[in-house]
Formats: sequence, C-alpha cells, structure tokens
Amino acid sequence: MGYIGVVVSCRFTGPFLCIQVTERGQEFSILLRRWALGLGVKMVGKENLKAEDLNLCFEKLTMPGGGGKVKMEAGVITEWKDIPMELLLQIVTIVDDKTVIVASGVCRGWRDAICMGLTHLSLSWCTKNMNNLVLSLAPKFMKLQTLILRQDKPQLEDNAVEAIANFCHDLQVLDLSKSFKLSDRSLYALAHGCPNLIKLNISGCSAFRDIALEYLASFCRKLKVLNLCGCVKAATDRALQAIGRYCNQLQSLSLGWCDNVSDDGVMSLANGCPDLRTLDLCGCVLITDDSVIALANRCVHLRSLGLYYCQNITDRAMYSLAQSRVKNKPAMWESVKGRNDEDGLKTLNISQCTALTPPAVQALCDTFPSLHTCSGRHSLIMSGCLNLTSVHCACIAHRTLNSYPNSAH
Repeated sequence: MGYIGVVVSCRFTGPFLCIQVTERGQEFSILLRRWALGLGVKMVGKENLKAEDLNLCFEKLTMPGGGGKVKMEAGVITEWKDIPMELLLQIVTIVDDKTVIVASGVCRGWRDAICMGLTHLSLSWCTKNMNNLVLSLAPKFMKLQTLILRQDKPQLEDNAVEAIANFCHDLQVLDLSKSFKLSDRSLYALAHGCPNLIKLNISGCSAFRDIALEYLASFCRKLKVLNLCGCVKAATDRALQAIGRYCNQLQSLSLGWCDNVSDDGVMSLANGCPDLRTLDLCGCVLITDDSVIALANRCVHLRSLGLYYCQNITDRAMYSLAQSRVKNKPAMWESVKGRNDEDGLKTLNISQCTALTPPAVQALCDTFPSLHTCSGRHSLIMSGCLNLTSVHCACIAHRTLNSYPNSAH
C-alpha cells in the first residue's frame, strides 16, 4: 500500500475522533467513531475481550474529501483494514496508549504493524489487572524501548517482569516504581533479558536485595540513570561497589533514604563513575565528609547533589567542593562536553546539615554562581539550618552592592 500522507493533528469532534492528514499540500480527515473507541477502552484488561468485539469497534471508519491511495467508494474508505501501515503507525503515536492496545487487537495486519512499530508504552493508567495486561502484551510488543509501569497500588508480580525480560530485549527505559510485590527474581530476569537498559527506576521496591542488584549491574553495564530511592535492602555498599565496577557510564543515581549506604559505597561509586552528574544522598545518615571529598575529586561533571539530613557533613566537605572547581578546571576544558558544563554545581540540598557554618557555605556560593538562595530560584536549599541565614548567592550580593548611593555624589 502506498504512502498516504502526514498526520497533523488528532482531536475529538462531536461523536468522532478526527485525524487530520496532509498529502502533497492537500488536507483531509479520517474519522473514527468516538463510541467505538470508548467501547474498546472499557474492555482493556478484561478477560472476555474478543476479536469480534474489537472488529466492531473499528469497522465504522470514514474519510471525507478524498486524496488517499486506499480502497475507496465515493471518497470513503469502506474497510478499516485498508489503512496503510505508514499512516497507522503515525496515528498510534498520537492517540493514547489505551487506544493503541485496542487497535493492536483489531486484525492480524494491524497487530503486526503496531507490534513492529511501537517503541514507547505506558500502562500507568491501568489501575486493575496490570499484571495480566503485561503478560498478554509482552509477547506482542517485542520492539519496545520504553515501558512505564508506575503504580499507585502494587499490582505487578515477578511473572510479568519475567515476560518483559523474555520478549522485550530492546528495552532501554523501564519504570517499575512502587512495585512492592516484586522480588529478586525480577532483577535476575532483567539482567539476562534486558542488557541494553539505560534508565531504570525501581524506587520503592523494598523487597529487592543487594545481591540481586549486584547481579543486575554486572549485566546491564549501559545504565546511565538509576533510581533506588527507598530500596533499603538493595542499596548497600556491596551494591554500590558493583555499580562502580560495572556501570561506568552512570550519570544519575538516587539513593534517597537508603540508610545502609556508607562512605565505602559512595567512594567506590565516585571512583568508578566519573561521569556522574546527579546524586541524591538524602537521608543517607552514615556518610561523612569523605564521601563528598571523593565526589569532588573524581566526579568533575557533578551538577546536583542532595545531602538532606546528612548530619555528619561538616565545613570540610563544603571547602572540598569549592576547591574542586579550581583543581578540575583544566580537565573540564579538555573536552567539548566539559566546555559546555563549566558552571559546576547548580543544585545543592544541605537541609538539616546543622554542623555547617556560614563561611564554608558562603565560599561554596561564591565559587558556584549557579547556586541561588534568592526567591524563586532556590537551588541552594538550606531548610532547617538557622545558622546559615547570612549566606547569600552572588546575584543577591550584586543587587545589594548596587543599591548603595553612589559615593561620588
């Protein structure tokens, strides 16, 4: 079937879903009956969903105007299955994920086209039967690169993640946050089935253990973004040592409230992941200045650091961060990447770090102009540090200086 045009927009108009298409300067519309789409959406995830029901949902397809290269009678498509694959794939990038799933069940041609062309899918809207839905979809959507399975209430079980690992080998982005039911089985399966993972969010998956995370890191060596917030059993020094050993491309790591993390783990991370840009250590109560010093010396591209409630942090850590800009400046200018990132720290959270004093934090502020204390910009967060009220960013100091009357007059 020949190419039919470019999808411009997709919107509901009265009882129809109107898909606006242009071809060689001419514009025309495809109309899908709204009631048909609604019927399909309601049935998603139900066990009694039948092919004939899906056929009924999509058989009322019309095209006023003309200009297409498909089977038509008096300017109207008479069979929905005659939509060209190229146009179908454009349509599914515009409609919501519920509709995509319904469309994949219309007929074999549509299923094959969507399953081969669909690379991004989110099932976060599914509040019931997500596990069964994943089990049914994983064998079909084998080309997925991004899969979002974020949940408000835990639904996913290990067999669903194992199905993903068995069929979705191209997966690069996976969000399993708040999957409280998952066990180490899921991490072992992902390690073998999804070695191309770049971004993984398992925040809140409190049942995972460090031995399983260590195993995952040894296979998924392309990881750049990893969220372990709340993974108290998984995020330990042992796991961080494995991440530092295997995941050298890591750029962002969240360890919020992982209170088993100590200096040994963070120092291993700093030594093994020199490209680290964002690190959240909020609530990691065991770490000391040694962790921050290692990060300052080794991670020259560090842009965001969270130290909330890390009460063992002292002025020594602040001065090491300030001095790191001077020491690392030559290395930062050696690459194009470095020249684009020369501003250094842009976000720092030192709330509840009550041992810090104004001179040390002010020295850090003076070194990194992107750290702001001014209203509306707050990238230097100091809540609960009443002794730091005199610390101000460079722009406030500049504004205060300019507010004095000119002494020459």
